[in-house]
Amino acid sequence: MLFAQQGKRDIKKGNDLYKEQKYTEAEASYRKSVEKKHPGITADFNLGDALYKQKKYTEAAEQFSKIASSPNQDKTAAAHAYHNLGNSLVSAKKLEEGINAYKKALVNNPGDDETRYNLAYAQEMLKKQQQQKNKDKQKDQNKDQKDKDKKDKDKKDKENQEKDKKDKDKQEQDKNKQDPGKKDQDGKQQPDPGKLSKEEAQRMLDALNNNEKQTQDKLKNKKFKGQKARVAKDW
Repeated sequence: MLFAQQGKRDIKKGNDLYKEQKYTEAEASYRKSVEKKHPGITADFNLGDALYKQKKYTEAAEQFSKIASSPNQDKTAAAHAYHNLGNSLVSAKKLEEGINAYKKALVNNPGDDETRYNLAYAQEMLKKQQQQKNKDKQKDQNKDQKDKDKKDKDKKDKENQEKDKKDKDKQEQDKNKQDPGKKDQDGKQQPDPGKLSKEEAQRMLDALNNNEKQTQDKLKNKKFKGQKARVAKDW
């Protein structure tokens, strides 16, 4: 009897603290009442509510789950417990588990519009979450494909560059075989003395033409003098 009275006082104190939004202190008072095994489920429910207000969603879910699964629980209390359990699970981002809790609440109380609304809300959130997951998955797949395409392109470009270099080197080697010429110490190509360039050939031709012209000019300026031949008389 004494424990029961103390339990009631703890619940009342907890309720007062709860109204003042002192949820941590309210939790402590409700726990005292629960520990004293106060008859009824008021302290258990209120403890779950205080935990929920502090955003201790996992602990709140455990508390409401314990209430909902209690043997010989009446349907009204079970419906409330499952409803609050659903709220705690959804707030903890456990949407599928929250949906299941709301459905169990409706089994016990089919006419609860608030639970039906929360169920629809949780289902919509789950749908959006799944859509986002699919988008993220598709995005990752597209990124992987782009990365693969880039790697393939880079590999192909590298192979083409190497092939072009080999072809260029081969052409250079073939050219050197056909016309090796000479190279100085720095590897620069030197002119082949046995092979005249077009400019050198033209200069030589011009020089020959000038020499011939000069010779002709000299002949024109001089009179031809015949050599006097000695006539040997046959005495």
